[in-house]
Amino acid sequence: MIRIAPFVLVMLVVLVPVPAAAQGLGGFGLPDEIGGLTSANIIQLFGLITVLAIAPGLLIMVTSFTRFIIVFSILRTGLGLQSTPANIILISLALFMTFYVMAPTFDRAWQNGLQPLLNNDIQEEQALSEIVAPFRDFMLENTRDEDLDLFTGLARERGQDVVVNGTIDMRVLIPAFMISEIRRGFEIGFLVVLPFLVIDLIVATIIMAMGMMMLPPSVISLPFKILFFVMIDGWNLLVGSLVRSFV
Repeated sequence: MIRIAPFVLVMLVVLVPVPAAAQGLGGFGLPDEIGGLTSANIIQLFGLITVLAIAPGLLIMVTSFTRFIIVFSILRTGLGLQSTPANIILISLALFMTFYVMAPTFDRAWQNGLQPLLNNDIQEEQALSEIVAPFRDFMLENTRDEDLDLFTGLARERGQDVVVNGTIDMRVLIPAFMISEIRRGFEIGFLVVLPFLVIDLIVATIIMAMGMMMLPPSVISLPFKILFFVMIDGWNLLVGSLVRSFV
């Protein structure tokens, strides 16, 4: 996990273009070469600040976080609990599970791209391609063909290049991956919430048969749903199934 922070920083800093001959600071009495270098550093600094602002979005876009948080949210709703577990707990669990699932991808990006770049063994362009490649492979393996075909077709209709340098464009792959993750999250969430729906129906039927129409069924069914989830070791089963759902 310690490697993730420098990885994200360098990844976006590399994305910031460095002008070859900036003239912006020449008016302050600096030579053109020094002024251009200073301008490039300022641009890279703004790029670094931008990275820090959008890092959570990057984590959601290209990792397994989306699927985890959707399933956990649906689970909490199915149990009938509005604020337990708290949002910070669900988000933290989803984050650490994301780090666990994405560990091989992070390691590949670190060993093949970021570490050689920090050691000045490779140039920025090569490092960028080596950093992005593991994430591209992960997204391709977990993206449905139908979703990929959708955005591929839309890109061609708009005159955009689908394949860049022999690989699929990230602008096409990332949205396809995201909607695939959202769909799978809802699929798993439906299977998770189905047993709780059955318990709600049984409790509601019994209450209606007893003539207790003023008693909310959720008040009676909530303890039974929690007891059922604990007895089947639900967290163990759910987390294990979610991790195994990734290729």
